[in-house]
Amino acid sequence: MTANPREYPTRPWVGIGVVLLRGEEVLLIRRGRPPRVGEWSLPGGGQRLGETAEACARRELLEETGLEAGPLTLLAVVDAITPGEAGRGPRFHYTIIDFAGAWASGDARPGGDVTEVAWAPLDALAPYRLWPEALRVIALARAQR
Repeated sequence: MTANPREYPTRPWVGIGVVLLRGEEVLLIRRGRPPRVGEWSLPGGGQRLGETAEACARRELLEETGLEAGPLTLLAVVDAITPGEAGRGPRFHYTIIDFAGAWASGDARPGGDVTEVAWAPLDALAPYRLWPEALRVIALARAQR
């Protein structure tokens, strides 16, 4: 089994997230791999060399959910640091650049490393047990509409 280069990294990895809104709903995905495998989250993933942050956001959104967004706005920057074993440093360290946008086209379906997708009501997110930072950026996106 090949080691995950993102586990116990020597530097932070850049991740891009998307808060995609449709009316009074936000798009959520269930993660299919670490970190937080099996948990609900916002769509997104790792930025590739030579790829702009916005291009990454659009690519990840399409790959993971089959959806496209209208104009995207920079929303927030979040550090996601998962502690590791003593003496090894963080197990994972991502600097996540979050964008916000509105659904433009497509039918939601899981793809890539996503096992499920859901349009979740903005006023009923508790059952998804989202990471507090995800809830914070969803609230920011909602407020800027």
